[in-house]
Amino acid sequence: MGVSDIIAGFIGDLLSESDGSAEVSRAELANRFNCVPSQINYVISTRFSPEHGYIVESRRGGNGYIRITRVTPDPERIVMHTVNALGCSADAKTADALIGNLLQSGVINDTAARLLLSAVSPAAFRCIPRECHNELRASILKQMLINAI
Repeated sequence: MGVSDIIAGFIGDLLSESDGSAEVSRAELANRFNCVPSQINYVISTRFSPEHGYIVESRRGGNGYIRITRVTPDPERIVMHTVNALGCSADAKTADALIGNLLQSGVINDTAARLLLSAVSPAAFRCIPRECHNELRASILKQMLINAI
């Protein structure tokens, strides 16, 4: 297990213990895990992003902190947030993460998640020029989500 996994696990535990919101110091975490503060930034930006269902607030300086909050709004709001997060283009990894978040938050069930994943999978776009894949993936996913709510 790498340092990033250990840091992410620690932050996840903090969020679980505190009902979905935790405030941490970047410097304290870096000292605790014997790493540079940019490693903490990396973990937060890749594991605790809006696409993964989190809101991150940061204040820099001597008493700086990072506040991470697990988003738990109503299903309709989660879908609209997901649609807005998609933008005009989405690679397969981003689409998978967004669908996984919808499944984890209970907005969609396992069957719906599998259907969405199939519809936006790279295999579904075999006949389409590669340069169109990400735009088409975002459009299909948006339409499916908008029509599902």
